[in-house]
Amino acid sequence: MNNTITLTDSSPSIQHLCKRDKRLAKIIGMIGDISYKPYDDPFKFLVHEIIEQMLSVKAGKKIYSRLEEMCNGAITPETINNFYANEIQAIGTSSAKAQYIKDLANSVVHKDFVFEILNSLPDKEIIKELTKLRGIGEWTAHMYLILCLTARTSCLLQMSHSFKCTNGFTRRTTVQRHR
Repeated sequence: MNNTITLTDSSPSIQHLCKRDKRLAKIIGMIGDISYKPYDDPFKFLVHEIIEQMLSVKAGKKIYSRLEEMCNGAITPETINNFYANEIQAIGTSSAKAQYIKDLANSVVHKDFVFEILNSLPDKEIIKELTKLRGIGEWTAHMYLILCLTARTSCLLQMSHSFKCTNGFTRRTTVQRHR
C-alpha cells in the first residue's frame, strides 16, 4: 500500500472528532491537513514498534538499524526465525523484546497469525487479535490500524481520549490537581 492518506477538515473522521471535542478541534485547526503513507509491511511495522517501546526515537532507530543489518536488509518472519532470541537481544534490545519479536515471527511463519485476515475485520476484532500477541498492547494495535490500514474514526477517537487524559482534561486528573 503506497498511497498517501491525507486527513483534512472535510474528512469524516476529522469532522467527527471536531464535533466531539472542541479543544482538540482547535488544535486540529492549528495543525491543518495531515498526510502520511501507510506502512506497506505490517510485520516490519510491529517489529519496529516492539523495539521502540519505552525507548527514545534515536535509540529505537539505532537498534532497528542493527536488526536490518543483521538481516541483510530483509526483516521478514523467515529471516527472524533463523536467529535465536539471544542473537536479537545482542543488537541492544531487552531479552523480553527479543522474545516478542521471535514469537511474532514464529506465529507468522506457522500461520498462527495471518495479517491478511485482519483487513476484513472490524477495528475491535483487529485490536483483539493483535493484543493476543506478546509485546503488542492496545496503543500499538491502534497505531497499526492508523498506520498500516487506514485512518479509522474509532482509532482517532481513542487518540482524542488519550489527548484529554495526557493534557489534564479528565475529571479524575482535574480532581488530583486540586489536592
